[in-house]
Amino acid sequence: MRKIILFDGVCNLCNHSVQFIIKHDQHALFSFASLQSEAAAHLLGEFNLSSNQLDSVVYIDGNKLYTESTAALKIANHLKAPWKFASIFIIIPKPLRNFFYKIVAKNRYKWFGKQSECMIPTPDMKKRFID
Repeated sequence: MRKIILFDGVCNLCNHSVQFIIKHDQHALFSFASLQSEAAAHLLGEFNLSSNQLDSVVYIDGNKLYTESTAALKIANHLKAPWKFASIFIIIPKPLRNFFYKIVAKNRYKWFGKQSECMIPTPDMKKRFID
């Protein structure tokens, strides 16, 4: 079953998060694509969405799509301990979780910076990315 993470390719926080996930994804479950890519446009089209509609990480697990805090927590559940334990926060009501998620998302460029172009994965990481 496909497990795909779509991320903002010019966001420093998002790029560091992808590197963190790759490091802690012991079974190499996840594939990645930047929201700015044609691959993301195609994948989002399967759900009748556009990257213009999203200001969030997107997690596609099979035929289900998750965004915002739910996506982050569903991803965390597949990482090795202790990171997988963060998924317990799924019990917090979604509106409250997303309230805090949106504060970080809105300020991510100001707090963490922005690149002029999408991250170029290392040759070792490249096999995890969808073109």
